[in-house]
Amino acid sequence: MHHNLVDAGRPLFLCRSASCKAPQSVAATASAGGMSQPRRPVDFAAATPYLVHDTFRAMSCITKQIAHLDLDCFFVSVERIKDPSLRGKPVAVGGAPGGRGVVASASYEARAFGVRSAMASSRALRLCPQLILVRSRHHEYGEISERLATRMEEIAPVVERASIDEFYLDFTGCESLYQNNLAGFMHSMQKMVADEFSLPCSIALATTKTLAKIAVGTVKPNGVCVIPPGNEESFLAPLPIGVIPGVGAKTEALLTRRGFRTIADLQAQSEEHLCALLGASGGWLHAVAHGRGSDTVSVEHTRKSISREETFAKDLRAIPELEGELRTLVEDVCATVREKGWRARTIQLKLRYADFTTITRARTIDPTDDDPVIFDTVQSLFRAAYDREQAVRLLGVHLSNFDDAAQMELPLNPQRQHREELLKAVDRIRAKFGDDVIHVGGA
Repeated sequence: MHHNLVDAGRPLFLCRSASCKAPQSVAATASAGGMSQPRRPVDFAAATPYLVHDTFRAMSCITKQIAHLDLDCFFVSVERIKDPSLRGKPVAVGGAPGGRGVVASASYEARAFGVRSAMASSRALRLCPQLILVRSRHHEYGEISERLATRMEEIAPVVERASIDEFYLDFTGCESLYQNNLAGFMHSMQKMVADEFSLPCSIALATTKTLAKIAVGTVKPNGVCVIPPGNEESFLAPLPIGVIPGVGAKTEALLTRRGFRTIADLQAQSEEHLCALLGASGGWLHAVAHGRGSDTVSVEHTRKSISREETFAKDLRAIPELEGELRTLVEDVCATVREKGWRARTIQLKLRYADFTTITRARTIDPTDDDPVIFDTVQSLFRAAYDREQAVRLLGVHLSNFDDAAQMELPLNPQRQHREELLKAVDRIRAKFGDDVIHVGGA
């Protein structure tokens, strides 16, 4: 259902969701909400000179148009594509419940029982005994996220991947490319994600990134919200202060004790009063409450790092067992690096003891994507850092400082080519039969 919410005959905002939690104090009237299709594919290369010229000529009067796309229960949604029998059931993706496994993503059916992300899997099962726990496959989720990011870049001139399941898209100055109906195109974009990726998502269009992020939370799951310029304060006013990104439990409790419950309460106070209460954060909170905030969408050129961590069900002490875990982590990150055609220069070990003391050690080497080379480096860092008197709670391997393997390769290097073919064959075997079925020896 589409709603066109109006205030004294003036459009306030547009939203669509089965469970829209946006303000309901104004009258609602049904609207057909026609869906505009872009002239696909949009040739942004050809359009860029015109857009840049117009942007600089009218910089002072341009109104930003920023969309926030949030994939609903992303990890669970991916698992439901692979196993449709999970649909409609309480599902969580995360670690095993036997020890310290945590929930990474929970379906809305599971959330109805109180299951939340970052909750211990054992507690989630106590809250929802019928919960179906699925082990996470971050490598696969990352692949899908990158494919979606690539697709988004075909329909928006500037795309920022805020996280694995959240994207900002800047449509500023591009209204004519979408028949001057960006509101309708938000629905078209949502349908495209569902049709091409089989993923549900929620989308909000606003004048700042912060406002778009807040708005998308009011229409999840599978909703669309559009806040026309000039209606920012009216939209925000009835919402609870806890919806503001960055307002954590402690800040919310402090504000609640001082009588602040809705964003309207914040809007009624001066910036000076909020700064006196919260310090420098008060100025930021005052700006957000009035609909201001960051409106710069940053293009992600290269992923800065790849990492893999494992929290153990029981603390480990034995070096062979710990190094076996490190080998598994190395094999995982190396497979990801090879798939992207990268080679890492900086190798980092993360080591957390049972008392939560955490140390990191790193070393920069010649660029590589080879399991044994990276494992030897990690093993050396581990043996130099490990205090044998303490048990280990968590291990992690972090790769960064990447080079493009294709640009580095010598024209003729049969030995290297043979090694690459061997490693790719190992990756295929692991993908089909499991990570433990085969390991790689030295070159």
